[in-house]
Order: sequence, then structure tokens, then C-alpha cells
Amino acid sequence: MNWTDLQTAMADTGYVASDDLAMAAHLALALGRPLLLEGAAGVGKTEVARVLSRVLDTRLIRLQCYEGLDAAQAIYEWNYQRQLLAIRAAAEDGQTGREVEDRIFSEDYLLQRPLLQAIRQDTPPVLLIDEIDRADEEFEAYLLEVLSDFQITIPELGTITATSRPVVILTANGTRDLSDALRRRCLYAHVSYPDRQTELAILNARCPDIESALARQIVGFVQSLRKEDLEKKPGVAEMLDFAAALSGLGIADLTADPVVLQATLATLLKTQTDRDNITTEVAQRLAGKAA
Repeated sequence: MNWTDLQTAMADTGYVASDDLAMAAHLALALGRPLLLEGAAGVGKTEVARVLSRVLDTRLIRLQCYEGLDAAQAIYEWNYQRQLLAIRAAAEDGQTGREVEDRIFSEDYLLQRPLLQAIRQDTPPVLLIDEIDRADEEFEAYLLEVLSDFQITIPELGTITATSRPVVILTANGTRDLSDALRRRCLYAHVSYPDRQTELAILNARCPDIESALARQIVGFVQSLRKEDLEKKPGVAEMLDFAAALSGLGIADLTADPVVLQATLATLLKTQTDRDNITTEVAQRLAGKAA
């Protein structure tokens, strides 16, 4: 499929992708290259991987990155408990030496973590490496072999080459700078907060039962709220939660009930400082502008 077909297919699943993002995803698929997505938290970077797995009708394998992540959690580790039991059983049977060692360092005792799982699928999966900037710089070195050659070296077993090349999506929120070596191996797209028209299309796709007038108010309110001095600006996911909350409460107009509007800000504002800054009066002003 060409990039416009991909964009349409993504829209059919409820994800409204910009032209730049759809083209970047298309090129990543066509060239077999990883795609690095950067942008603020909540703009829909992780959702791109989920959507692609649905569009391609394939498995999604996710590696959530965090500080201290190492090869044992990301690539593979040995099942030490089973190995210990096998050693004890072998000793009771009088078995020792190379034969036992070969047995316990075989596939039967190997625990496959996301990166190893991804390259051993018969059908190419979508591999999501989420929030790579939260992992340590040292972990990036573990990724280079996978992203360059799609192979993993296990000292006891040798080099395992990909059965099929996964579609790799990496996301980053700007927590730290990524290495040049990692960036060179990836195609790149920046995912921004959507403009008013795009966000309205997202809301209509995800919540088609919401009245059009309320949908316009919701998008206008959230977009105005993002311009305020906030510690954590609400993303698309928060906007959808806000819409679902209003719909569930039977609210048809944001300006109708200031108390309810203030209460539903729990879906949009995720720190106490932001809740304190967006008072009932501020919320009403923003709602009035969005009406």
C-alpha cells in the first residue's frame, strides 16, 4: 500500500495520522527501518504501534523502558531455578560435566524477553520500544545489534538471526538526548499535539455518539487549556477521557454547570498544582471561549 492508503487504514482504526507521520510510517515499512517517534507525552506515539499492528494484522510486542533496564529484562535470561533443579537431578543420577552443561544451556531453559521474541516470530510483528529515553545510555548499546542486523548473540547458543524482520517503533518523550548511533539507525517523525480540525476528527472517530456542538466545545476547551501554564498538558488520551466523562454525565454544554465542569477536570489535570491553577473561574472562561 502507498502512504495515503496507510493513512486511510490508520484512520479506519480511529487514528488520524498527519501526512508527515503517515509518510514516515510508510517509509519505515517499505525500507524495513525502525521508526523513532518523538514528542510530548500524550500525543499518541505509543498508539501508532498499536494501530500498525491492527492494520498489518500482526502481533504487537512491547518493551517498556525504564531506568536500570538491562539485557535480562529486554533480550533474554536463563531460567536459573529450572537449571538448578536440573543440576541437582543430574547429580543424583551421577551425571556431571559437559553433558549437563550443554543440557541446561539449551533452548529448554531460555526465557525469551521482548527483543528476542520479536525476531523469532514466523510473521513479522510490530515491536514497540516505548520511552527509550527513560532507559540508561548503556542500554542503547544492547539495541544497536538488533536494530542494525536484527540478530542477537547469546554466548552459550551463538548468534540468533531474525526469522522475520519486525516493524520497530521507538518512542521518546525528551527525557534525555538519544545517541547519534541510535538515531542513525532510525527514520524519524515528530508527533505534535493535533490541531483543532485533526483533534475534532479524532474525537468524532473515537466517540461518534457525542453531539457535534459538544465535540467542538470539548476540543476548543482542551486546546485552550494547553495554552495555560501547566506542569502536565493534557494529551489526546486525556481529551477522550474528558469527552467520555461528559457524555456519561449527560452534559450537553460545558458552560451549563461550573461545578460539574470543575469536577470533570480530574480527567485532564494530573497534578495538584495544575488543579489549583485552573480554578472554576478560569475553567468557565475557557469554556466560554470554546462555546
